[in-house]
Amino acid sequence: MADLFLIEFKGHRKEYFLNKYYHDINKNDSVIIQAERGEDAGIVKLQLSSETKINTSSRPRSILRPASEEDIARIKEIQEREAQYKKEVIQIIRRHGLVMKVVDVELQFDGNKMTVFFTADQRVDFRALVKELASEYKTRIEMRQIGVRDEARRVGGYGICGKEQCCSSFLTEFTPISTQDARVQDLPLNPSKLSGNCGRLLCCLKYEVGLYKQTKRKFPQPGKFVSTVKGDGFLERVDYFREEAIIKNSEGEIFRVKADEINKAEDRQEIAESSIAVPAVTVYDESKEIESASEEELKKLDEPDSD
Repeated sequence: MADLFLIEFKGHRKEYFLNKYYHDINKNDSVIIQAERGEDAGIVKLQLSSETKINTSSRPRSILRPASEEDIARIKEIQEREAQYKKEVIQIIRRHGLVMKVVDVELQFDGNKMTVFFTADQRVDFRALVKELASEYKTRIEMRQIGVRDEARRVGGYGICGKEQCCSSFLTEFTPISTQDARVQDLPLNPSKLSGNCGRLLCCLKYEVGLYKQTKRKFPQPGKFVSTVKGDGFLERVDYFREEAIIKNSEGEIFRVKADEINKAEDRQEIAESSIAVPAVTVYDESKEIESASEEELKKLDEPDSD
């Protein structure tokens, strides 16, 4: 079976294609691929084994050929036309009085289709607009409404971590994210800290949440008085990456223990019922210094995208 390749198009859109004709192609090569109607151009980003399972409802189409010098010259010409067409389309939309924001204009390599990507708060009746665009540009027009996460992907940019946005670099699809993922990781519920350039929750909140859930199950809740092989004290917090609990005893001394070094629940109950005085220790939560958002603000972050 032919090898599978991940091909990237304008706006960081990615799809899988088969090298059915066994062309000699490498990463970052420009290629011409089989589109739904005609031909399109993209860049090779990754080669996968033919045995790799991918999440797609339809069979991948084919890579037709590596891009020739003439093809590459045409791709550059198309990019220049797209920039000009975007300006023109914005003017036409204003003339029609439609409340929508043009994010991008994308031309298919063979000129058989022009796609206008836009965002809008409400449904837009663009039938008259499509007729004028088709008459003006003499090609098939597709109006595609996208959500704010897809807009951020197409525009590109860098996250608060200083790296290129995940959606613009390696993510091929968006997964649902909620503020509960931030709560599990004990992160301050502050929208400015939790949201990305799109205004929605950071994609990276999903990467480590499984580790946090798994580790949390091994330890008592922070603030609990515990008995350990190294002494007794209050569990201040859990170091999730080292899988250690940080304990403060009655003398204010801090020590670390593994989950299996903390006595079981029945043992802790015996200690609580004994005559041992419980030391007065205040648990310090550094996240409280950062102002949390209201429930209404958090609900807005949780709203599903309309993509």
